[in-house]
Amino acid sequence: MTPNELLLLLRQGENSGVEFKRDDLRAEQLAREVVALANFQGGRVIVGVEDDGQISGIQRPDLERWVMDTVFGRFIHPQLLPYYEEITLDNGQRVAVITVLTGTAKPYVLRHNQREDIYVRVGSTSQLATREQQAALFASGGLLHAEVLPVSGSGLADLDRSRLTDYLGRVLDDEVPATDDDWHSRLCGLGFMTERADGPPVCTIAGTVLFAHRPRRLLRQAGVRWMAFAGNDLDYQALDDTVLDGPLVGLWSRSAQGQVFRAQPGLVEQLLERATPFLSTESAELADNLRRERHWHYPPDALREALLNALDWTRPGEVELVRFGDRLTLTSPGAMQNSMTVAKMLAGQRSARNPILVEVMRDYGYVEARGMGVRRKIVPQVRTLAGRDAEYEATQDHVRLTLPAAAVPR
Repeated sequence: MTPNELLLLLRQGENSGVEFKRDDLRAEQLAREVVALANFQGGRVIVGVEDDGQISGIQRPDLERWVMDTVFGRFIHPQLLPYYEEITLDNGQRVAVITVLTGTAKPYVLRHNQREDIYVRVGSTSQLATREQQAALFASGGLLHAEVLPVSGSGLADLDRSRLTDYLGRVLDDEVPATDDDWHSRLCGLGFMTERADGPPVCTIAGTVLFAHRPRRLLRQAGVRWMAFAGNDLDYQALDDTVLDGPLVGLWSRSAQGQVFRAQPGLVEQLLERATPFLSTESAELADNLRRERHWHYPPDALREALLNALDWTRPGEVELVRFGDRLTLTSPGAMQNSMTVAKMLAGQRSARNPILVEVMRDYGYVEARGMGVRRKIVPQVRTLAGRDAEYEATQDHVRLTLPAAAVPR
């Protein structure tokens, strides 16, 4: 960093990615700012600067060794490797710039006074993480799979035994339990239920959304919010507005001739059936098979893939699909997992937020084994049909996919 670049940075003031500190700060104070930045999106701590951006300079001898050995070596866990540099200005004053990238092993903690405190960046300040923020950090670091958390008030009776029997007996080709105790043991082993000390097992989030009769009765964010508008903005004249509820997987049966067929739809099929009239147009003329041809505004295979990627009920907030006149938006609550970014995802990297859900949906053939649906389905199919690219937006609160509408032939 050049002196001019430093002065420009100081003039812009503190923000979510920049923190000013005097030279006389304590080691735990500096560690707190570093932890907060690493738990967010990375940033810089500039030492030798007042809160108002005025340069006071550094006088501490061998500051770099103190930063690397004491602050990063003793107070920050797990290990972080910063980029340290000192800038000398024309008047001889020195300023230290400590650059930290967003961490890949979140959450990072400040170890001090026999405590481990988690800090996050909120605007231009570093604050203790709330319970919800801590859970999100553990999940993003791969240390917590929220899909196996218990759902209070749930039990074996809340799960659709027919769907479970089909999954174990037909899909997994396994023995179907005979008693409730056997069911409890098997479902706990699969991650669909979890043991508790003061009573029978309860359903996990994964078990609830996959197999419960009415998931939203147990988990308020379950299901999918669907809305359709004629115009290009949210207004009060919704063409359709509902919340769809039901188990994620369909119910399959076998006919007398031995053919397997879907007897009841799963949540994805419910949603697509409800949305199809708003996402496609039937031709005015009959095709050769005496049926009207359907023209899609959005590629159905890409849309199905996008829906499966978005279905995440481990965070507060609903999965939401909204059709506007010129686009379709699909919003999933929560940040991306394990330092995943939009660029990495488009390049083909894979990191499932909910591995149990992914595996079950893969067992049923909903998702491909390679996990390359974004790169091989969504991106090329949308570009071919609409002539424009799908757009991804990722924040700490949500991941949103926007699909441009294609013109439909008259």
